[in-house]
Amino acid sequence: MKFALPAAFLLVNTRAFVIPNSLPSRGSSLQVFDRLFSTNTNSQYPVIADESVMSKKAHGTSEKPVQKDLRWKCDYDTADRICNFNRHYAEFAGYWTTTTFLDYCKEAAAAGELPIKFYDSVTGELLFTAPVNRSLEDFLKESQKHGWPSFRDEEVNWDYVRCLRDGECVSTTGTHLGHNIPDKTGNRYCINLVSVAGQPEA
Repeated sequence: MKFALPAAFLLVNTRAFVIPNSLPSRGSSLQVFDRLFSTNTNSQYPVIADESVMSKKAHGTSEKPVQKDLRWKCDYDTADRICNFNRHYAEFAGYWTTTTFLDYCKEAAAAGELPIKFYDSVTGELLFTAPVNRSLEDFLKESQKHGWPSFRDEEVNWDYVRCLRDGECVSTTGTHLGHNIPDKTGNRYCINLVSVAGQPEA
């Protein structure tokens, strides 16, 4: 499947970083969040953190760079920029389909090794597990539709994942993951594969 790059993009060292077309502005995002999750529903998710979680640290917003041996042949430089020196941009739409991730999914399904676990590319902590309460086909179909791996509330490890009030999705140690872009069925966490391609911590 081919993906067209969104119209708005920024080239950094010849690699495209984009803001997803469906990503709301900071102000409108706050309004959407308040409307959906503060007063009109009893949802306990997403778990909210304040801005301090993304404060400047030894390596951007993290204490160290991303791991050297990222899974699915994700690009190290792209991952380090997005995870640690970025608050708004993303890997280009469909990037995850250019890695070995889809082959990995097929092999995992054939071997009965689902769901798939996704680890922080910096710390190796478990952040997401998918698919949960849906099929692998449904998970991949939704991800292909939006251009990035897309997770639902029950697929998030809330021990290590937080959202800021503007919808930015981050780890508790400062890794930029993506954004929460809710739809009519609930929260949808639109996540960069390079942010969750870590090896599990020992």
